[in-house]
Amino acid sequence: MKKLFVALALSTAIAACSAEPAANDASGADSIAVVVDAIPVIADLGGTLDGPIYTKNARETLALSGYDAVSYFKGDAPVEGSAEYTVRYQGYDYQFANAENAAEFQTDPAKYAPQYGGYCAWAIGANDALAPGDPEVYKIVDGKLYLNFNESVAERWNKDIPGFIASADVNYPTHSPDEHYTTD
Repeated sequence: MKKLFVALALSTAIAACSAEPAANDASGADSIAVVVDAIPVIADLGGTLDGPIYTKNARETLALSGYDAVSYFKGDAPVEGSAEYTVRYQGYDYQFANAENAAEFQTDPAKYAPQYGGYCAWAIGANDALAPGDPEVYKIVDGKLYLNFNESVAERWNKDIPGFIASADVNYPTHSPDEHYTTD
């Protein structure tokens, strides 16, 4: 019975988040709270946003498309995380493949979280624009994780990484934390 209730609550919350609430509809905030409360967070690190964080849909809180941020620094390829090992940072949920990676993230989340909130590093640097970052198209530069939209864009970014990073470092903070690129 408990599993049925949890499944029903999650499906209701997901449906509520996929719909656009009216501007004067207070239920939108309540729906978001339901989604946030349904995620088993093992730590909430707090933190202040300096720009937007990419999520697949506006008002969702799953960062990095559920990939384990620490895994980028440990192996040949990133791995997907598990809801069982969720850590909230800057109001967004990062998932990890295991407790060890979740604990490591907690020691220095800024070290592991993707630059520019997981948005495409080239788009921010070249065009001051938000475009989704693909968690499988990435590069670690000077110990920082950068995502790009796709392989073709990554090739453009690779031609002047220092220049694009310098521009993106200036451009990204000019975007409001509540901005969101969406394909909806």
